[in-house]
Amino acid sequence: MTVILVHGVPETAAVWDPFVEALSALGEADVRRLSPPGFGAPVPDGFATTLHGYRDWLVGELGTVGEPVDLLGHDWGGGHVVGAVMARPELVRTWASDVPGVFDEDYVWHDLAQQWQTPGVGEEVVAAFIGMTDSDRAGFLVEAGMAPDVATRVAPGFDDVMARSILALYRSAAQPAAATAGRDLEAAAARPGLALLPSEDHMVGTDEQRRRAASRAGARVEVLDGLGHWWMTQDPAGTARLLVDFWRAHR
Repeated sequence: MTVILVHGVPETAAVWDPFVEALSALGEADVRRLSPPGFGAPVPDGFATTLHGYRDWLVGELGTVGEPVDLLGHDWGGGHVVGAVMARPELVRTWASDVPGVFDEDYVWHDLAQQWQTPGVGEEVVAAFIGMTDSDRAGFLVEAGMAPDVATRVAPGFDDVMARSILALYRSAAQPAAATAGRDLEAAAARPGLALLPSEDHMVGTDEQRRRAASRAGARVEVLDGLGHWWMTQDPAGTARLLVDFWRAHR
């Protein structure tokens, strides 16, 4: 059985390292990481680094696997997962996301996202991030909740390509675009879903918004008590066990 992991912003696939090790210890042998273009992978000529561009990219990648997969997305990777499952639910066996709330009609983007969405301001913010040393970028990620050993692996991946991709993606999803995409949330209920709600992640909607979106998508809700935005780096063993139990219940 194939498990596919999709990471978010501003990340590379290294964000999954401890989690993948934990999955392996639990017997998950076929775990694949997909890096969205611009986030640890090249951006092909003509590729649209937008809300719908990444949805279509993930649908295309899933179509090459040859069988339905267990699909897990974090941060914007979770957004791409929800988008792909709304469009092509038959490509997955199960799906899980930690950002269902961003598709709620009342969701308001967090402060950093709004800066990225603002012409001029966003360019200044990413330029400052590019200008940091790898050590300083890692420190920023640790302060935001990422485990230190993972932050040191992720930080060097931030470059001009990622910066441009961040700005284009967030601007394409400025409200009401994300809420409009969420009008099809009910389509995701065609496959078993799991909505992960880290109790200390305050960037991805209120508890009410996250639960309402999960309900519309037919997803089971699992609260990750005491964990934040980078839950997979904070408790890889515990969260891996949770996901494995969910997947195996549907195999």
